[in-house]
Amino acid sequence: MREDTIFSGSYLPEDVHFLLQPVEMEMTPVELKEEYIQSGKKHYSEMLSQEPEPTPWHIDLFRRSLDQGAERLATEVQQLANALVAQFGDTPIVLASLVRAGVPLGVMLQQALREMGRTSFHYGISIIRDRGIDTAALDWIESRHGTDGIVFVDGWTGKGAITGELIKSLKGRPGYPAMPRLVVLADPCGRAWLSASDDDWLIPFGIMGAPVSGLISRSIWTQQGFHGCVQCDHLAAWECSRTLVDTVAEQRRRLHEVPALSLASVDKAQLRETSDRVVNTLASRYQVDSINRIKPGIAEATRAVLRRVPDHVFVRAIDDPDVALLVALAQDKGIAIAEVGDAIGQYRAVTIIKKVL
Repeated sequence: MREDTIFSGSYLPEDVHFLLQPVEMEMTPVELKEEYIQSGKKHYSEMLSQEPEPTPWHIDLFRRSLDQGAERLATEVQQLANALVAQFGDTPIVLASLVRAGVPLGVMLQQALREMGRTSFHYGISIIRDRGIDTAALDWIESRHGTDGIVFVDGWTGKGAITGELIKSLKGRPGYPAMPRLVVLADPCGRAWLSASDDDWLIPFGIMGAPVSGLISRSIWTQQGFHGCVQCDHLAAWECSRTLVDTVAEQRRRLHEVPALSLASVDKAQLRETSDRVVNTLASRYQVDSINRIKPGIAEATRAVLRRVPDHVFVRAIDDPDVALLVALAQDKGIAIAEVGDAIGQYRAVTIIKKVL
């Protein structure tokens, strides 16, 4: 892959390089895509549905979530950056953000590390459930930087599927620890190497797609070269990737004292056990034959309603403002919403995708 094919989407080139190849493909209607996925006729990574234009209400909710969450985002980004510096010392830090949800956090970390005077590099690379990480992209990174400073960045954890995919993908590749160095903002299922919290909270970039991810689609499986993506030019009028990172950067520069991450008291084993119990209980009660159809956490639950064919939506509290978009989207689609309190454990929302076959 030539250097001149690397691009940055709607981000600044110094903030991220996407190790993806832009492709063109015919869009698949959501219902047909669901049928293909569940029948095994096609893998989800071989199809895309047209990402809809966000409504004014959706944009307004994103902006309000950013207004309310900017200080927390800024603090947690700085905490993560400080922790990475303490971990790696003088070793250059190589951020490999998992497209798409990891990219906004990766950009924010890259900016924070740069302002701390640290040498760091940031790439957006693909990882696909059941098919693994983009080995062409990882080879490209390793050939230039080695493996000592590589950390993988995602926005949050849901069930921990990406951690499992990283473990499988990196097994046998020299230079990586047995527990992948996965950095996230929120780790409610207890499966990340480094996180700012274990809260399931309304992460602003968790409720928006391409407009807050450099105007690219989720990644597409390809046989050769880097994995693919579609450039979402039809959503350019709603682009807010730079608004997000600029807002957080401005807020971060106003911080006076940033406490060190305090995760010693977090019982990750308990988080994992509770997460598994919630998922398995829902699978049993609603006869879900594949846990891939269960999407826990505000961000995953919301994205499932936006992109897939949902069947059930569960929330801890229906009047929780952090699930307002999810509730409105579900109501618009005529999906039943159940208020279930602590039955969903540490999660504040869960969506189950409908079985269509």
